[in-house]
Amino acid sequence: GLPLSNAPPQLPRRQRGLPEKRSIRDVQKVIAVSSAKGGVGKSTIAGMTCTQTSKTHTNLMYDPVNLALAFARRGLRSGILDTDIFGPSIPTLLNLSGEPRLSQNNQLLPLSNYGIKSMSMGYLVDEKAPVVWRGLMVMKAIQQLLHEVDWGGLDILVMDLPPGTGDTQLTITQQVKLDGAVIVSTPQDIALKDAVKGISMFNKVDVRVGHTIVPPQGDIKFTVTHIFGSEGVVRECANHGIDFLGDIPLHASICNDADRGKPTVVAEPESERARTFMSIAEGLSKTLGI
Repeated sequence: GLPLSNAPPQLPRRQRGLPEKRSIRDVQKVIAVSSAKGGVGKSTIAGMTCTQTSKTHTNLMYDPVNLALAFARRGLRSGILDTDIFGPSIPTLLNLSGEPRLSQNNQLLPLSNYGIKSMSMGYLVDEKAPVVWRGLMVMKAIQQLLHEVDWGGLDILVMDLPPGTGDTQLTITQQVKLDGAVIVSTPQDIALKDAVKGISMFNKVDVRVGHTIVPPQGDIKFTVTHIFGSEGVVRECANHGIDFLGDIPLHASICNDADRGKPTVVAEPESERARTFMSIAEGLSKTLGI
């Protein structure tokens, strides 16, 4: 029948030419960490917890790792998936190397350190070899990372997205059932403009920005975090109805810890910085119901 309002009828995804969203096997909850811009500390946060880093450092790339580590310290079975094909950083941040073994089902087995499991293109290619691939090969690699890894049962998987709003991000948001997303940004306008584009991208692929997570309806909770100043990020959070997670204080040891493959949550678990990551992880855990 005709729609009761002026809104067009919503056809099933397959009829609109879109793939069906799938859960990642043996993973209860999946969070995507994105910035839509490089160099703001997204990877650093994903590894520790969802927060933001300072623009005065160009090497702050370890936050997703700290996020995953903070979840693990809370007693959760935690993992991190590095979806950056061209510039994977998770192997360095976790001090891991070597090619993953295969399971009996011909699935990749994650590498582990500090109590979390991880998978990255950095484990599959030589550290010094550039990945010079066209789109089809990149998409094939993404599919393998998404659906051909034997996680062995996780409570939470932190997905570290590469910068930008291109094929990789679209593939992930259109094919994976996400339970939450975190936008990482510094407070400068030049970084915030790209962060807002990231939010818009999620909206365009039917990932709703909301205050709460309602998994049965597939709703996604988006949060924005930062570490060097907060006015710009807080303002944009309010403008978009997004929860502000918190500030990560700028400290040289965060960069130093990451460079030596021992993220702050592990290297300095009692520091103010680590406590901030733990606080953010606690808040996200409550929101996700884990």
